[in-house]
Parts: sequence; structure tokens; C-alpha cells
Amino acid sequence: MDHITFLVAVVIVTALAFDFTNGFHDTANAMATSIATGALRPRTAVLISGVLNVVGAFLSTEVAKTISGGIVDDALVTPGMIFAGLVGAILWNLLTWLLGLPSSSSHALFGGLIGAVWVGAGSHGVNFDKVVEKVLIPAVASPLVAGAAALIATYFAYRLTARARAKSVTKGFRLGQIASASLVSLAHGTNDAQKTMGVITLTLISAGALGHDAGPPLWVIASAGLAIGLGTYLGGWRIIRTMGKGLTEIQSPQGFAAETASTTVILTSAHLGFALSTTQVASGSILGAGLGRRLAEVRWGVAGRMVIAWLITLPAAALVGGLAASAVTHGGDVGTAVVALVGAALAGGIVLVSRRNPVSAHNVNDAHDVTLRTATPTPVGKAA
Repeated sequence: MDHITFLVAVVIVTALAFDFTNGFHDTANAMATSIATGALRPRTAVLISGVLNVVGAFLSTEVAKTISGGIVDDALVTPGMIFAGLVGAILWNLLTWLLGLPSSSSHALFGGLIGAVWVGAGSHGVNFDKVVEKVLIPAVASPLVAGAAALIATYFAYRLTARARAKSVTKGFRLGQIASASLVSLAHGTNDAQKTMGVITLTLISAGALGHDAGPPLWVIASAGLAIGLGTYLGGWRIIRTMGKGLTEIQSPQGFAAETASTTVILTSAHLGFALSTTQVASGSILGAGLGRRLAEVRWGVAGRMVIAWLITLPAAALVGGLAASAVTHGGDVGTAVVALVGAALAGGIVLVSRRNPVSAHNVNDAHDVTLRTATPTPVGKAA
């Protein structure tokens, strides 16, 4: 425990704070379609998702090892650099949550770390070949694979039930959605909680508390699982509305197909150690499910804004992480304190702005686009 300095403790707390934002930012990945179709009540959905995220955190550590000993050189990383990267990731998560954009918490984290290490240790501190192999290629491939799988599954779901009673079909697939959404939550905990485990493990390695190539200790696994589970239970209602109502009008067969496709892709990638974005996977699945139903409306404007957010997430978080790392590296303890205060002030400001237009469990299923009711013109000379 002699290696756990005050700065290391601050980094661990900040990593768990990021994990918490990751939880409420990504609740939509598992539960948006089930809430939109009425398969689960909003509060019940986030409770189930939170519990299963905690369970999922204990299933694998392959992704954690990818982060702690893969994308950056752990021999050159310092706790201050990791702190700076986390600040960039947290601020991006909060900004996209405010806007209701389902961007990638994973890429925010990777971008923040890459930018901070690049500034703090030089470009040789980043393993770009691993970034391409473990981050960028899965980022392109995973939503396409998930979307194609959901499209095919949706098409066959409607073909196979074409002559069945509509009520029976809806009821059956809603029951199926409870299971499939639960599996997505389990997979999300398996994939995303590991990213924070990897960051904390990297911090402990950089501080000399763990040896190189060490895996996450049990207390790290447990704390990361609890943090993401609590964040998930809080519910990122703004993003749930976008994914459940903004991309396409989801029916229960589509929801089941999308969730099943997401689970398959996420669990497979977690087993292989690919640190993909569960947000991109879930969004790709929902788009695929929308395309798979005949005459379904896909709102390409919303999808386009999401893709733009995906493209700029990693470089934007890297820029903030790099600026924060410059202050920490050159300013020492004073620089670290300034970064912490500025980050806290910006985070608090975003939360205050969000209260002007609150989204909660009570209005999450309201239409994504507000339609203004036009009054019937009153003839001239008559009372209104």
C-alpha cells in the first residue's frame, strides 16, 4: 500500500467517476428498445441493467489487459497522464449526454489516454499498431456486423410470424426482449466495466504497485463493476430517448432482433479482447432492425449526427486529454489541481444546463421530435 500515493488515489477515484458516467451514458445500449416497445417499465429496466452490469464485470478481464498493457506503453505512463486522460473522457461523456447523442464512452476513454500519453511521454508512448488492431478496426466493423445481423434477424422474424395474431406476436417478442435486453446488460458489464479496470490497473502498474502485464486485482474488478452498475441504474434518459425513439420506431420483433445481435457481437469481442464501443454496436443493431422491417422509417438525419459524433469522439477527447496532460506535466501539483477544478466546474455547468430541459423515466418515451400544433386560423371579424 506504500505505492498508493495521494495522486494515485485521486486517479482511481476519477477512473471510477468515469465508470459511473459510462454507466448512465450507455444504459440505452441495453434498454432503449425494451423501454420504447413497452417490454419493460423504465425504472424496472434500469434496475435489471444495473444489477447485470455488476455481474458482467466478473466474467472476463481480456479487455482490461488490452488497455493496461496494450494501447499505451505502461513503462512510460504516469498517474498524472492517466488523470488528464480521464478528465477528457468524462467531459466528453457529459457533453454528449447533454446533447442526447449516443457517442462512444470507450472511444472517449481511449482518446483521452492517447492524447495525454502522447503529450506527456511522446508519440512513442502510444502503441499505434494496437490502437488500429484493437480499437479502430472493431470501431468500423462492429456496427456493420451488428447491423447486418439485426437486419436479417428482423426480416425473418416478420416473415415467420406473418400469419400469426398481432397480439400474440407482440406479447411473445416482448417476453423475449426481457431476456435479450438482460443479456446486452450482462455483455455491457463484461466489456465496458473492464475498461475502467484496465485504467486502474495501468495506474497501479505505473505507480509500482503491480508488476508489468499484471491483471486487475479482485478489488479493482468489484469497484469497477459497482460504479458502472450504479451509473446504469441512474439511467441516461436523454440517450435512451434518442436510441429508442429517435432512430426509428421500434416494434417488439425489431427490439428482440437488435438486442440479440448486440449481445452476440459484444460478448464475442470481449472474449477476443477487442475494446469495441457497445454504443456503436447497439446503434448499428437498431438501424439494422429499422431497415429489416418493411415500410419502417429510419431517421437518417439523427443517424448522421450520431456518426459525426463517433468520428470526432476520439480526437476531441484526445485534444482535451492532451491539454490537461500539458498542464499536469508542466505545472506539477498546481497544474493537477487546476485541471481538477476546471474539470469539476465544466462538469457542474453541464449538469446545471441539463436541468433546463429534463428527461426522466416519466417522459423518456415522448416523441423525439417535438411537433408544434398549428391553431386553426380565426376568420377576420370573429372572436377568437
